[in-house]
Amino acid sequence: LIDAINQVFALFRLNYHNQYYAAFSEEEQLRQIKKLWLESLRGFPSAQILQGAKRAVENNEYLPTLKAMRDCCIDALADLGLPSARDAYIEACNGSHEREGACWTHPCVYWSARDTGWSLLAGGAERESWPAFEPNYHERCAQWLRGDPSPPVPEPSAKELPLRPLDPEEARLELGRIRRACDL
Repeated sequence: LIDAINQVFALFRLNYHNQYYAAFSEEEQLRQIKKLWLESLRGFPSAQILQGAKRAVENNEYLPTLKAMRDCCIDALADLGLPSARDAYIEACNGSHEREGACWTHPCVYWSARDTGWSLLAGGAERESWPAFEPNYHERCAQWLRGDPSPPVPEPSAKELPLRPLDPEEARLELGRIRRACDL
């Protein structure tokens, strides 16, 4: 992580030469700022920080603030093959009713949805479900970007109903099976 922060500041020095030397004219000041950035960006894996810095350089004429850099790191997920947190949340809410049967764009989306809770995503208010989902998703993405193995999304169980509508005869037989199972 320290190497990533040093690489970010080297990139900034090359890209924002005059601004960089005006902002970080003293070595002690630069050391303190790097320490602050290190603490603030600690939750992001190195690959995400470096991609965030690349985004910052490509999209800003001026040396980014720490907040702008954090925003670039969050937005960098798409560049690293992961859906944005908001897109993942929408997918989780839409797929939550199907659980394992949903077609997930990435295992991090499925596992974050599972960690958050299917019922909260399916029926909870966004003001409750989004704040619960977002940190779960960022943590799963950070683990994945660090190379931690992510278990595959489980296959739908054989007990699930088919995803096609039943014809009337099949529906009658299935209803009879359910009634017998429930002793009705």
